[in-house]
Amino acid sequence: MRIEIICTGDEVLSGKIVNSNFSHMSQRLEDVGLTVRWGTTVGDDREALFNAFVEAGGRADAVIVNGGLGPTVDDLSQEIAAKAAGVELALNEEWLTRMESFFLRRSRVMPPNNRKQAMLPTTAEILDNPVGTACGFALDIGKARFLFTPGVPRELRRMLEEQVIPRLLARSGLQSAIHLKRFHSYGLGESHVDTLLAGVEDLVGDGSVKLGFRSHYPQLETKLTVRGTDRADIEAKLAPVQAEVRKRLGNFIMAEDDQTLEGIILETLAGRGGTLATVETFTGGLIAARVAHLFGAEPVFAGGVVARDLRQVGRAVDLDDGTAGDMSLAAAEAIARAARVKLGASHALAVLVDLDEGPDRIDFGGTILLAIATKTDTASRRARILGGRDWVRLGAVEMGLDCLRRYLLGLPVNERIDFEKSD
Repeated sequence: MRIEIICTGDEVLSGKIVNSNFSHMSQRLEDVGLTVRWGTTVGDDREALFNAFVEAGGRADAVIVNGGLGPTVDDLSQEIAAKAAGVELALNEEWLTRMESFFLRRSRVMPPNNRKQAMLPTTAEILDNPVGTACGFALDIGKARFLFTPGVPRELRRMLEEQVIPRLLARSGLQSAIHLKRFHSYGLGESHVDTLLAGVEDLVGDGSVKLGFRSHYPQLETKLTVRGTDRADIEAKLAPVQAEVRKRLGNFIMAEDDQTLEGIILETLAGRGGTLATVETFTGGLIAARVAHLFGAEPVFAGGVVARDLRQVGRAVDLDDGTAGDMSLAAAEAIARAARVKLGASHALAVLVDLDEGPDRIDFGGTILLAIATKTDTASRRARILGGRDWVRLGAVEMGLDCLRRYLLGLPVNERIDFEKSD
């Protein structure tokens, strides 16, 4: 099935707003086996919108239109959809009542201009929006089925899952029993993982398992999209493939599906009655921020030290300058041990970054020293990563958390990664 996505709005067209909605929609459709053939961005202009709708209606089988369903004068989707479909706009009393109730529950009076959101093409099918006032709708323009969605991301995502994707799957004739299995890894590049996993799809010979990747440094998401007649069929097909993925990627798999690296760490520590202290330089508290906000983190996260250099770190954890020393694994271990005692934690993670001097460019880099300390043990790791400041910062955060995960699970802390460079 040929699918097009049309995103509307002057802010999106001008780049003032990053079009994350398009990325999310395209990825989710790909996850369920639907491929987007065209992507169009149109400003808040009646003629341009009309032409975009007519052109899409002549070449696509289904079109998702995102944005333009609000109450203001520059929200034009309903008006132009009606014109392109050759029908009238009419007040939808059902949706008007829904909006009035929405405002009433929040003890607010609905502004008069919100009535505009209940003006729909007379042939429109309502697409429910349980978390907002923008009424989604569907209708035919040309040979395509158009599905109109709100621009607010949380409203779009809810409507996409509950209203849009089921309709597109039914229209495409694809099997509706689909499962997406995800593996999150750190330390292996996309091309390396593609090589490691060569042939895993062929373990199920009917083409019902599709392998894909989504790289968002520092993590890589490996995806298995599985189709079947029902849940049992899917599980039978998935079992040998996911077992092989786990075998081939091994220790580099940090989490699966909706799990996160920091969530695994928190769950493991909480299960042991453990607590965590962190020390970090250059990363600006990003390691602590990944853990401290999680549900259930209060009894586990003992505290963190964020500093510019070793001298500040030493003072914060009651180490004198001589004990903290220069940037070395011995210094990192001493800092981790001192931080554990100072903050009263069962485990301490120290991540120290020695940034190269010079301009921020691709061959710029930094040395990462990390140490993990408990009452009876210390483990440490040194690595060098090339890249700009953001690359080094994100890599240091991910490496620190991943090494802590490995330590807690009894896995090797010093396993070399693809992003690591020799001195």
